[in-house]
Amino acid sequence: MTRKKIIWISSIVVILLLIIIAIIYYINNRIVIDNTSFTLVDDLNVNIYSVADASDFVEQIDGEIISSDEIDTTRLGEQTVSFLYLNKDNKKRKGVFEVEVRDLESPLVWLGNSYSVPVNSEDDFIDSIMCADNYDSNPSCTVEGSYDLSTVGSYDLKFVAKDSSNNESIIDFTLYVYDNTNIDSSPQENNDIVVTNFEDVLNDYKTDDTEIGIDVSKWQGEIDFTKVKEAGANFVMIRVGSQQGVGGEYILDPYFEENIKKALDNDLKVGIYFYSYADSTKEAEKQADWVLKQIDNYDITLPIAFDWECYSFFNQMELSLFGLNQVAESFLEKVEKEGYDGMLYGSKNYLNSIWKYHDYDVWLAHYTDETDYDDEYVMWQLCQNGVIDGINGMVDINILFRNI
Repeated sequence: MTRKKIIWISSIVVILLLIIIAIIYYINNRIVIDNTSFTLVDDLNVNIYSVADASDFVEQIDGEIISSDEIDTTRLGEQTVSFLYLNKDNKKRKGVFEVEVRDLESPLVWLGNSYSVPVNSEDDFIDSIMCADNYDSNPSCTVEGSYDLSTVGSYDLKFVAKDSSNNESIIDFTLYVYDNTNIDSSPQENNDIVVTNFEDVLNDYKTDDTEIGIDVSKWQGEIDFTKVKEAGANFVMIRVGSQQGVGGEYILDPYFEENIKKALDNDLKVGIYFYSYADSTKEAEKQADWVLKQIDNYDITLPIAFDWECYSFFNQMELSLFGLNQVAESFLEKVEKEGYDGMLYGSKNYLNSIWKYHDYDVWLAHYTDETDYDDEYVMWQLCQNGVIDGINGMVDINILFRNI
């Protein structure tokens, strides 16, 4: 046999061996779909906008889960999801099944057990009651029962809110129609004004891990920041401006430039907030651009906060709660792209009920000695009746829980 033929046959043998090895490797290591080694929970529905993955639906498994698909909960409908696991023989297998993303949440109605309007009011009080849905931008919101806004009295009614998935919220409430001509509008003396002393907050809350400061706007008027600094404040959140209502212009706070220059001259850390009426992501992005332009020449070391509190206008904006969160995220994403920290401002109740779909730091407003807000926050506005040397009047006092 010639040398050439030997080489040719040897090459074929080597190739065949390599093919056999590859086949054996594939057989031993291929990921086979195997739904026999686990059981699923009975309910394979997942709520829209929630955080979930395939492993959340595995009730029992004869093996160990090693990876799992995240479920896209931003769209309704059925989805095929899977996860990888090692079975009892230590073989890699894939579990595959169907889940359905549904809107499982009832609309939110911001209403207590009573609501009051003056006699002879326009019959539009329903529009003033915040009625919102996590998914729908226009849930059905109606009042059931009889009432007469031209007649003083009380009326027992039901507020009914329903979304397109037939989730329903029903609130029983009493509508009070009152005669405002009989209300005593004369000034009332109050000699028991309660204030919170900055020095007391400093003593109670200042630690190695906290800083104590204030937030200010035109409402504080002329501020002596030298005295503010000497009183023990480490930082100040300054309102850069506000929007004049829904669709309105952006107005620079008349004290902004004076406040920020004097605060920085006194070595106070500075953050910024903007009071917004944004009703779209486009509007929020424009506001962020405007804010960035105003602060371009200043050393901002603390976050830029998005302050949206126009809940009485929410019904006319045609937004879902998820959509409102996207508005805030658009503002904050814009400022963070420019190298600043973004922060969402909100009170405890609104943070719990409305601001649920964002990934940004929180500035909590909760006027109490000890907050029971459960989620994370980096700043806490604990009062609005603070007094500090350097400001003639009251001011909000804040605790910062990280050094930036």
